[in-house]
Amino acid sequence: MNDSIWTRQRRSAPSRETLSQDQIVAAAMTILDTEGLSGLSMRKLAGRLAAGATSLYWYVDTKDDLIDLLIDEVWGEIDVPEPELAGWRAGALLFGHSIRAAVLRHRWLPEVMYTRPSIGPNAMKLGSRGLTLFGAAGFSERDTDLAMSSVMSYVLGTVSAEVATREMARASGTSEDAWVKQIVEQADALAADYPAMHESVRRRTAVDLNTGLTENFVFGLDALLDGLATRAER
Repeated sequence: MNDSIWTRQRRSAPSRETLSQDQIVAAAMTILDTEGLSGLSMRKLAGRLAAGATSLYWYVDTKDDLIDLLIDEVWGEIDVPEPELAGWRAGALLFGHSIRAAVLRHRWLPEVMYTRPSIGPNAMKLGSRGLTLFGAAGFSERDTDLAMSSVMSYVLGTVSAEVATREMARASGTSEDAWVKQIVEQADALAADYPAMHESVRRRTAVDLNTGLTENFVFGLDALLDGLATRAER
């Protein structure tokens, strides 16, 4: 693996430079949140900061470096409760919801979060606090690793699918309600010969898209934590 911004020795910017890494990350985050990955370029970022593109390279060597900084910034937004305050089960529930909320704020994240290892300071802090939280359930050290990994895999996988669904609705050029109505009409026609599926489609679309996606997430996370609680008791 090539070295990363986290392992590479940093250069000192000239004293005349007025930019900071925090300013660069904040401006890049705004671009990503409004325009997505395709809208981010070093030239556009420099323009937003009213700086020359060369100024950015004192802080980030490549666009990949910038993405690493942005991913780690998102990990820093996630709440990992102390088990002494919430208990491990309630804390894990809040942890899962906090991850989902962060990804929904930054919908570009699923496109890049698996392309480079997350080894920045915020990722390390999140991991350390998460292990403390899940360790409070009484798991062995190995099972603590796996319990935390299972919750993160469920949450990130489910919210990534949610982001894709919401993006399909947005790309349709209609409202979410109108898009769901079109899908229901198509599914109704195709599921007519399958009564169980037909009724399932009806149940799932009896609520608006946001409510349905949230219910799906909550049910799955609760079920997973129920299973982990039972395993911890054993």
